[in-house]
Amino acid sequence: MPTSAPKVFAPAATLVGRRPEVGADRLIADLVPPPRFDQVRFSSYVPNPAEPSQSAARDRLEAFAATVGAAPKKSRGLFKKKAPASGAIGVYLDGGFGVGKTHLLASLWHESPAPREKKAYGTFVEYTSLVGALGFAAAVERLADFALVCIDEFELDDPGDTVLVSTLLTRLSDRGVKLAATSNTLPDKLGEGRFAAADFLREIQALSARFEVLRVDGPDYRHRDLPTPPAPVSEDAVARTVEENPGATLDAFDGLTGELAAVHPSRYGALIDGVSAVGLTGVRPLDDQNVALRLVVLIDRLYDRKVPVVASGTPLGDLFTPELLRGGYRKKYLRAISRITALARDGMALADAAQISVGAGA
Repeated sequence: MPTSAPKVFAPAATLVGRRPEVGADRLIADLVPPPRFDQVRFSSYVPNPAEPSQSAARDRLEAFAATVGAAPKKSRGLFKKKAPASGAIGVYLDGGFGVGKTHLLASLWHESPAPREKKAYGTFVEYTSLVGALGFAAAVERLADFALVCIDEFELDDPGDTVLVSTLLTRLSDRGVKLAATSNTLPDKLGEGRFAAADFLREIQALSARFEVLRVDGPDYRHRDLPTPPAPVSEDAVARTVEENPGATLDAFDGLTGELAAVHPSRYGALIDGVSAVGLTGVRPLDDQNVALRLVVLIDRLYDRKVPVVASGTPLGDLFTPELLRGGYRKKYLRAISRITALARDGMALADAAQISVGAGA
């Protein structure tokens, strides 16, 4: 019986070699909730009946949303730690990783009555990138015209950046901008303290009296049912998946992680513009802190945009070495593993569909 010739795949698009240009205006325009949270609202947040703090936080944040865009009330109550909804200049969602804080923060942005162009939403890294692109004074001037600034995943593990963003928020608060924040905490079952309110308030010393803490208890929803990443697929399966999905890219893992050093993290979102899925071959554990932290930012941008990932090589649960996971950025790495696990499940569905498609066409 004659054997069929192996399928030859057309050259795939790659992330390596892209050099997106991102100006200050786009950095400002991009300060909106990511596509993953386009449709979330307070009404779509489903509190766990066993965790009453979830419904309490939702209701309280909904009341705070109604005050955004209103003229500030000049009263001493503004400076009380437990200020009323009409007076609080800022709210902090204090909870474990994956309990819906980002859902609530994005809902605040969507449902606040201030015009869309008067509301900003971004991660801590996006605000530090904005300051880097514009300079501190210019960033304050651009953001001071906003009624609301939301900061997702306020990072407490880099002293320099923490002081930078804390000072930025102080300047904005002085200009009457309302603020809302979450931070990158993780479940205590992983050996971390679950809540970070004390750390957050300490780092924003000048602002701490103006923030109200809203606690959100509960287990990480991404760790329910299927905590283990799907098994890696073969390199051939990665190539087939990319071939069958227009807009997908294919890169060797080492090539991509090396390339990220040539692109500023503020441009990682633009780097994946138009990408429908990411194929990676030869995934291996990372032991270099700088390389690993750049990959964390890319994973965050992929997760924001719901871009599936299909990969060969080392299981994604072993993406970072034990030495890195024991270090100061452990929270970031575990968050990245949780997020790329979700993307890999979506990627596995694409890989399965590609195999079916290839089989049907054989």
